[in-house]
Amino acid sequence: MQTNVSVTADPAAETTMKKRNTLTIGDQLKSYARHPGAGVLAFLTLLGAVITFALLFFLIGYVLVKGIPYLNASLFSLTYTSENVSLLPSLINTLIMTLVSLAIAAPVGISAAIFLVEYAKKGSRFVKLIRITAETLSGIPSIVYGLFGMLFFVTALHWGMSLLSGALTMVIMVLPLIMRTAEEALKSVPDSYREASFGLGAGKLRTIFTIVLPSAVPGILAGVILAIGRVVGETAALLYTSGTVAAVPNSLMGSGRTLALHMYVLSSEGLHVNQASATAVVILAFVLVINGLSGLVARKIAKG
Repeated sequence: MQTNVSVTADPAAETTMKKRNTLTIGDQLKSYARHPGAGVLAFLTLLGAVITFALLFFLIGYVLVKGIPYLNASLFSLTYTSENVSLLPSLINTLIMTLVSLAIAAPVGISAAIFLVEYAKKGSRFVKLIRITAETLSGIPSIVYGLFGMLFFVTALHWGMSLLSGALTMVIMVLPLIMRTAEEALKSVPDSYREASFGLGAGKLRTIFTIVLPSAVPGILAGVILAIGRVVGETAALLYTSGTVAAVPNSLMGSGRTLALHMYVLSSEGLHVNQASATAVVILAFVLVINGLSGLVARKIAKG
């Protein structure tokens, strides 16, 4: 470790690295000159990256500028009224909806991914059928899920518009996403890890839970984060299943709106557009906090 530090801190070594980087860039420019098509593709790639980051910062800045001035204590009152249009009940409902949905979808999706990667015969028709089904479910519009949830959970099972109906509808929506991302994360774990574990006498199940899963945690958490974002930002599916009651229900069988639904209702009424912008700031902060916590957990698990 000391030798590596001394070499990195050596000015001569830094100068050599800079020269190598300069030569590399120069070689790339010469290559682009010889092959104009590669230069055009590189430019388009750089332009796409710049536009993406610009749109992201513009979106975040616009939401913050429009919403922060209208954040006040009345928006976080325990009870919703037509005067304070409090978002706190919707925030609590969002937390409940997210936790219930992930508590069901994450174990099922990760278990399905483990089966497909570790146990199922590679290239079998059954595996191909499951993957095609998951990809098809991922492409279905959310309003169709909402219609299904209303017909099945709300009407056929007589659960009514409730948090449970909305949560189970969201489970169906995010399950393919979690399963596919977890599957790709497990595939990215080198087979040498498994072979080394088997060589030391560990069994299949122990290898999966002590070697494979910890190595795939960052990728699995990435899918979970995407699922959280979809649950938090969903409106169409929950509009027909969980309802728009602006209160925290006594149980999962009660109706309640999430933050995204709260913002939709306020903006559609046209009476509290500024408070809807403030709600957008809270949603943005909620997603950023969840992403930060998930990244922290992933780094700690990877180091451990």
